[in-house]
Amino acid sequence: MNEGNFSEVSEFIFLGLSIYRPTQHFLFALSTISYATIFLGNFSVVFTVIFDPHLHSPMYFLLANLSFVDFYFCFSTSTVPKLISDLYLGHSIISFQGCIFQMFILHLLGGCEMVLLVAMAWDRYAAICKPLYYMTIMSPRMCIILLIGAWVIGLIHSVAQLAFVVHLPFCGSNEIDSFYCDLPRFIKLACVDNYRMEFLVTADSGLISLSTFFLLIVSYIFILFTVWNQSLGSLSKALSTLSAHISVVILFFGPCIFVYMWPFPTVPVDKFLAILDFMITPILNPVIYTLRNKDMKVAMKRLSNKILNSKIVC
Repeated sequence: MNEGNFSEVSEFIFLGLSIYRPTQHFLFALSTISYATIFLGNFSVVFTVIFDPHLHSPMYFLLANLSFVDFYFCFSTSTVPKLISDLYLGHSIISFQGCIFQMFILHLLGGCEMVLLVAMAWDRYAAICKPLYYMTIMSPRMCIILLIGAWVIGLIHSVAQLAFVVHLPFCGSNEIDSFYCDLPRFIKLACVDNYRMEFLVTADSGLISLSTFFLLIVSYIFILFTVWNQSLGSLSKALSTLSAHISVVILFFGPCIFVYMWPFPTVPVDKFLAILDFMITPILNPVIYTLRNKDMKVAMKRLSNKILNSKIVC
């Protein structure tokens, strides 16, 4: 088929999570509650870190930016409101440009979050293994460099991904069996031999996710081994500190690695992993970091008391 026979696709149809209205109504309620919880949880973390001077440290600076990315730009806001609207209406259509933009945002902030998690691992290494040099290593300048680096690397990753697919021709079906635009299913709709394209996407996203995940796990093992050589008591404390970070890393990278690296993908499993990424993980991140962090719990209590007292005075 030559290029002149390709019909221009101006929009895509999401098949969504279910075609049955009662199920859609249930999912609508569940998604709305999840999105509200994501907003409140991540907003609380960002608000507390900004307004509590006791938390003005590199560790909480990076944590606040992780929460900021989780909700305000990344997975949740780029997909869940659209999902809620589609479930309410009972059908879903997205423009070609909207689909490209959604994929751009997802990979931009996905790459950014990967780098932020690496930066947080580096911060924990400096705090646990080099405590005397911690403020020198994690200076305000270094924190800003890490943050800018996260956004730049995310941008490069996203642009590199979309450069492969933005000019693909489409001539057949425009139905995506999902509730958001993702690269593997987007490529499958193209009227070209997409094996090489799928391989490039897997190499860029899957291998980056896998290598970053192993880099983080190795760094945590190195930290624990270093502390173990120093003191068994310090090992228990370090393990308690790192367990929250390890939990978040597994929650974030697990679905990414499975979606891009598993050789036998299935639609139901991919949809479940997408829900885990877009609705469950952004809820659990602030819970993990606050419930297992004494300073965060004390700061939130202190800030809430201050707000309540100011209202009483007024």
